[in-house]
Amino acid sequence: MEPTSTPPKLKSELGLLDGTMLVAGSMIGSGIFIVSADIIRNVGSAGWLIAVWVITGFMTLTAAVSYGELSAMFPKAGGQYVYLKEAYNKLIAFLYGWSFFAVIQTGTIAAVGVAFSKFTAAFLASISFTAKYAYLVSEDTILLKAPIGSYVFTLSAAQLVSIVVIVLLTYINTKGVKGGKIITTTLTITKLLSLFGLITFGFIMLNGNVWHANWTNAWDMHGLGKDGSITSLTMAAALGAIAASMVGSIFSSDAWNNVTFIAGEMKNPQRNIGLSLFLGTLIVTLIYVSANVMYTAVLPLQEIASAEKDRVAVAASNAIFGNAGTIIIALMIMISTFGCNNGLILAGARVYHTMAKDGLFFKKTGTLNKNAVPEFGLWIQCLVASILCLSGRYGDLLDMISFVVVIFYVLTIVGIYILRVKRPDAQRPYKAFGYPVLPAIYVLMGLTFCTLLIIYKPQYTWPGLIIVLIGIPIYYISQRNVKHEDTVLIDS
Repeated sequence: MEPTSTPPKLKSELGLLDGTMLVAGSMIGSGIFIVSADIIRNVGSAGWLIAVWVITGFMTLTAAVSYGELSAMFPKAGGQYVYLKEAYNKLIAFLYGWSFFAVIQTGTIAAVGVAFSKFTAAFLASISFTAKYAYLVSEDTILLKAPIGSYVFTLSAAQLVSIVVIVLLTYINTKGVKGGKIITTTLTITKLLSLFGLITFGFIMLNGNVWHANWTNAWDMHGLGKDGSITSLTMAAALGAIAASMVGSIFSSDAWNNVTFIAGEMKNPQRNIGLSLFLGTLIVTLIYVSANVMYTAVLPLQEIASAEKDRVAVAASNAIFGNAGTIIIALMIMISTFGCNNGLILAGARVYHTMAKDGLFFKKTGTLNKNAVPEFGLWIQCLVASILCLSGRYGDLLDMISFVVVIFYVLTIVGIYILRVKRPDAQRPYKAFGYPVLPAIYVLMGLTFCTLLIIYKPQYTWPGLIIVLIGIPIYYISQRNVKHEDTVLIDS
C-alpha cells in the first residue's frame, strides 16, 4: 500500500519587517505622486490639502489599530473576509470577497500596472539615449483600434506592458512566498528611503515666497481651475469638495489591510499582524503628510493644480533638482509601482483560497501548488486584472469603489463590537486601541464620508454598489450548487 502524500500547507516565512513592508509597500503606489493635483483643484488651499491627508491618515491609522484585535483573534489566511464572516455571516463575507475579486484588488493591480508603464515611458523619454524607445511603452502609442458597436476599443503600448508586468509578478509569486517577500521588502525599503530623501531635499530647497503665498489664507476653500480660475464654494459644495478630494487620498492610502490576507504565512501572527498594521500605516501616513507639506514649500498652488498629467511630484522634483527631477521621480515611481503590485498580487490570492475552502469560490482555488501557494487563485486574479487593463476603465472603477471599500471597512470595525457581544470569552491577545471610542470615531467618519459621496458625488457611489449587489445572486447560485453536490455525495 502506497503512503498517501500530505497536501501542501501555507508556510510561515514572513516576519515583522516583511509584514510592515507589505503594508507600506501595498499602500504606496502612484497616488501620492499624482492625486494632490486633483485635491488642490477641489479645495484650492494649502491648509485643506493637508487637512484631507491628515483626516485620511487618522482614519487609516484608527482602522489599522482596530483591525489588530481581529487579526489576533483570527490569525488565518483571508483577513478581512474572515473577520466579516465571523462577525456577520457568509453572505456579507462573500459580497466583500466578490467585490475584492471583481474590482477592488484586481482594479488596483491594473491601475498600478498602467502607472508603472506610463512612468517607464517618462523615464525613457527623459534620458537622451533611450528617448527613442519611449514609444514602446507609451500610453500614446496605440497598437490596436477597433470599433465595437458605439464603443471604440483601443490598446496602447502602456496597457500591454502593464499586462506583461502583472503576468511576470504573478509567475514569480507562483514559485513560493519567499520570492515575493524579497521583492516587496527590498523595493519598499528603497522607495521609503527615496521618498524620505525627496522630502528632505524639498524642505532644504524651501522657497520662502512660495511658502508665504501658499499659507496666507490657507483655510480659504475654493475651486481652483487648471487655468487659474477660482470658484467660490457654498457650504454644500465645500462638503462635496472634501468628499471628492478624499476619494484620491483614500485610494492612495488603501491596501493597508493586505497583510491580514497572508496571516497563514506570518510568523507569530497574533503579534506581528497587528504590529505590522500599526507600523506600516504610521510610516506611510507621516510620509504622505510630509510630502504634501513639501509640495506647498516648493510649488505655487496653481502649479500643483495644473501639473502636466497631474504629476505633482515631477513638478516638485524639477523645482528641487532641475531637469534631473523628471528622471528621479520617474525612477522612484517605477520602483514604487512595481513593488506595490507585487504586494497586491501576493496577498490577494490568499482571500480567494480561503473563500474556496468555505465553498464560496472556484474549488481549485482552495488547493496549493508544490510551492505551497494558491497558484490557480494567482492566475485568475491575473486574468481579471489584465482584462481591466484592456478595458481602459480601471481609473473610473477605482473612483467608483472608494465608497464600497470604506463601507466594508466600517462593517468590519462594527464587527469588533458585535464580536465583543457574541464572543465575550474569546481569546483576545490584543485589544483594539482606544476601544470603544476610537473605533466609533472611525465608523462615524467613514459613514460621513460615504453619506457626502451619496449626496454630492453620486457618480462615485451607485456603480460600486451595483458591483456589490451583483454578488447576491452569484452567492445564492453558488450555495445551491454546493448543496446539490453534497446531496449527490450522500445519495451515492
